[in-house]
Amino acid sequence: MRLILNVIWLVLAGFWMAVGYAVAGLICCILIITIPWGIASFRIANYALWPFGREVVDKPGAGTGSLLGNVIWIIVAGLWLAIGHIVTGVALCVTIIGIPLGLANFKLVKVSLVPLGKEIVDVP
Repeated sequence: MRLILNVIWLVLAGFWMAVGYAVAGLICCILIITIPWGIASFRIANYALWPFGREVVDKPGAGTGSLLGNVIWIIVAGLWLAIGHIVTGVALCVTIIGIPLGLANFKLVKVSLVPLGKEIVDVP
């Protein structure tokens, strides 16, 4: 079931959201200071391509640096990516078949706003 949902997700929403994260990652990697945000953005792009069967958990040891970094991320790119997830999620929830995909989009809103201090793990 996860494979089917991931393939449908990839076609309807995942590819475009991953492109958005990849563009944000490239922009962040151009400047030396914002490389940690670029790396986090590429991690989330991978997660946005294939979200079913994985989840986001808090990384142990993330502290004040992650908090300050997340505030900067929200201002630079996080807000726009979160809006993209919300709009796509609402559009997918219009149909019965799209409801699981819309819920996955809403699950990605949290990580799109605060990516630092998070870790993507496989669900057993």
